Amino acid sequence: MRFPTLAACFALLGLLAAPAIEAAPKAAATDVYKVAIDRSVSLTDAADSMRLRANALNLKLVAEMPLSKQVEVMTGTTERTITIFQFCDAVTARDLIVLNLDFSVYMPCRIALIEDADGRGWLVMMDVNVDAVAKEKRLPQALKVRIEAVRQALVEIMQAGASGAL
Repeated sequence: MRFPTLAACFALLGLLAAPAIEAAPKAAATDVYKVAIDRSVSLTDAADSMRLRANALNLKLVAEMPLSKQVEVMTGTTERTITIFQFCDAVTARDLIVLNLDFSVYMPCRIALIEDADGRGWLVMMDVNVDAVAKEKRLPQALKVRIEAVRQALVEIMQAGASGAL
């Protein structure tokens, strides 16, 4: 049985390159899309903005993992914020799974809210070249268009969080 590459799986989820407010240098197939949260925006406000924007874009927040809170409970130490948000477009996710059930392990789409050592907030997600993967996996054009729409919605969610837009 042939398994898809990691890049292919993430690309099929719609996570491809786009201009960022602040982005990591480009790598070959897989990279990270990273946006700095404006210093005037609290991490709580950034999270609230992301939740609201996702709802407005009909991307469902299916899970929110306050990882740093769990580490605090386990270690008794104060931790910098690390929260993983998981968003999903259920119909597109289903269609990807119908195409290849292996893609289910990469769902839902994730955005991490992370506080760095300097107290600066960041929003981070996987970033893949969907055009190359779509060609490799022979995705139908209609599905590729929907994946790109999901990806654009994720970018919009991140930008709303970074600016504190409601």
